[in-house]
Parts: sequence; C-alpha cells; structure tokens
Amino acid sequence: MLKIGIILGSVREGRNGEQVAKWVCDFAENRGDADYELVDLKDYNLPLLGASVPENDRVQVTEVIDAWKEKIASFDGYIFVAPEYNHAVGGALKNALDYLNPELNDKAAGFVGYGSLGGVRSHENLRLILGELQVADVRTALTFSLMSDFENFSVFKPADYHAANASELFDQVIKWSGALKAIR
Repeated sequence: MLKIGIILGSVREGRNGEQVAKWVCDFAENRGDADYELVDLKDYNLPLLGASVPENDRVQVTEVIDAWKEKIASFDGYIFVAPEYNHAVGGALKNALDYLNPELNDKAAGFVGYGSLGGVRSHENLRLILGELQVADVRTALTFSLMSDFENFSVFKPADYHAANASELFDQVIKWSGALKAIR
C-alpha cells in the first residue's frame, strides 16, 4: 500500500491550516486506498537553512533535521496543505523543503491551499520548487477561500462541492505515486 504524507506547511500561531489539514486527512482516510499520515511542520523546529546554530544546540538541531528528512523520505507521495502569504508559499514550508532533495526525488505531490484566493499562488510557487526537487505535481488542486469556506475567516466550513475536487486530487496523487514508485 502506498504511503502518502499530508504535510501541514504553516507554523503560524492561530493558523487556519490545522482545520484544513484535519479535513483533508479525514477525507483521505475515508478513501481507504493508501496509508495516509498527517505531518505538521510545527512539530519540527527547523532552523533557517544556513543559519548559525550555537554549538550547544548543534546535536539537537541535527537530530531534528535528520528526523524531518527521514519522515519525508518514508512517503511515496505528498499532499501539501499550504497557505498563501504575500502572494507566495509560506517561508517555513520553503525553508523545510530546502533541507530536502533525494528524499523527494521521483515522487508525486498534490496541493491544498487556503487564503483570499484559495492559495493558488502558493501552489504555483510549490510547482516550481518541487520541479527542481524532481517531484511530479498533479493538475487538480483544492483551493479554500477565506471568504467563502471559513466563517469569520477562522472557522473552517468548506462547501460541499470541494469533495469532488478532493477525490480527483487524491486519485491523481495515488496514480502518479504508484507509477513513480516503480522507477525508484
């Protein structure tokens, strides 16, 4: 059975991403077609890539980085739940991806976004970043608007029509993840 990581790519306090990621994870688990796991970037306190780390913290930081790499390497494909910040992918997710390369190669990814325009510009950034990391991204994406899918911009209440897109997104990620597993 394929292993698909659902990556919550925001570490911001008060983030809406937890609600979105839980909805995505519940939807995925109800499909029963893969082993899905929610991975919260907030659980990995990754320093900025290339930043100076105090000598006393180096062992702990190395362990965190290694745990992040090992977790991501364990999956056959990914669903990135990513907000849009300032017309782009959030800095925490970009930084976390910069720690990776061979862990992601020849795998597939799909995108779930949220924001004023549903996170579409975040998706476009991720397509470029992941292309460089040899990840095949799928066409269908989920886009949740802060205006129509959240009550008072904070309580997640997605419209029913998102289920059809979610099914297509997962179908594509599963298909491509299986195909790419054959060449790894």
